[in-house]
This record gives sequence, structure tokens and C-alpha cells, in this order.
Amino acid sequence: MASEPATTETVPSEPQARHIVYCGVCTLPPEYCEFGGTAKKCQDWLEKNQPDLHEKLYSEEAVAATLSTLSLDAQKRAAKDSQKKEAKAAAAEAKAAETKAQAQILIKRVERNKRKYVTAVSGLEAHGMDLKKVAKEWGKKFATGSSVTKTASGGEEVVVQGDNSDDIFDWVVDVAGVPEANVECIEDKKKKGA
Repeated sequence: MASEPATTETVPSEPQARHIVYCGVCTLPPEYCEFGGTAKKCQDWLEKNQPDLHEKLYSEEAVAATLSTLSLDAQKRAAKDSQKKEAKAAAAEAKAAETKAQAQILIKRVERNKRKYVTAVSGLEAHGMDLKKVAKEWGKKFATGSSVTKTASGGEEVVVQGDNSDDIFDWVVDVAGVPEANVECIEDKKKKGA
């Protein structure tokens, strides 16, 4: 009796996890970056961080193969749509840069009682800062309580206990990189009740 060598393949009993790459710009898988609105930035990020996947998706052969499956009218529409998306993304980026350049950060020192102060800082979110993270960092840095509160006008501000207005001004200019012209310090007196 001839025995044949047994070929046993190990078949996993459980489904295996797949490793999926997500774009660092739009957080979509790279195959879907063209639908995110920041296609050019995504393509640059992919070329820098995942060159093999960039070659697979954006090489001359891959683009030609994709375009060859489309009709002539569909190719024209695809080219026109991509130009519109690029122009729209560039306009949005320019508008965001303009609003960031004009945004003011107000640092108010508010008197609570006779010698007690709180420092309220508003306008940080326009410069791309997460208010909760900033409040937590300031609480640790200045060894005081700090929190994010809603203002009467509907916005949010970071309130830090104590008179830390000068230190916060220095932090905003040095660490956050906001120009001094965009930061304003105000001293606010609490109105006495009648």
C-alpha cells in the first residue's frame, strides 16, 4: 500500500483580522480618498507614507486602466468633477487660513471677590486647538482648576482659576504659535450687586 504524503493546511477556525491602511489626511481608506474633497493632499500623504499602495492606485497604468473602462462622456465628466473638487478644496483651505489669521484670542482677568481672580480665555477654537485638552494642560501647568464653559453668546471659553493671564499669554504665543497681534488681554471688574 502506497501512502501519499498528507497535505494538511492550517485553516484558521476564527476569521483573521485584516490590516487596513487609513489616510492620514481624510481618515478614509486610500481607495476612497477621491471622494473626500482633499484628493491632492491625500495623494501626497500616500506617496510619502505608503509608496507601494500609491504606486498601485496612482501609477500611469492604474489610471489608464480605470479611465479606459469609462465612456468618452464619462471621462470628460470625471475630469470636470475632479477640477471642481480641487478648486473647492483650495478655496476652503484659503478661507480657513484667512479666518485663522483674523481670529482674536481674548484673555480676560475677571475679579471674583476682593483678591480672587479667574482668567477666561476665548477664541482658541478658531486656531485649531481642542479646548478640553488645553484646559487640562493649563490645569496641570498652573496647578489650578480649569474647565471649559459655555458663554452667554453661545461660544465656549476656558476658565482658569487664579490670575494667570500673563502666563497664558506667553503660552498662547510661544507654544500655540499665535501671533501677538491676535492675542488681547482684558481686565474685567465684577459689577457689585445693588
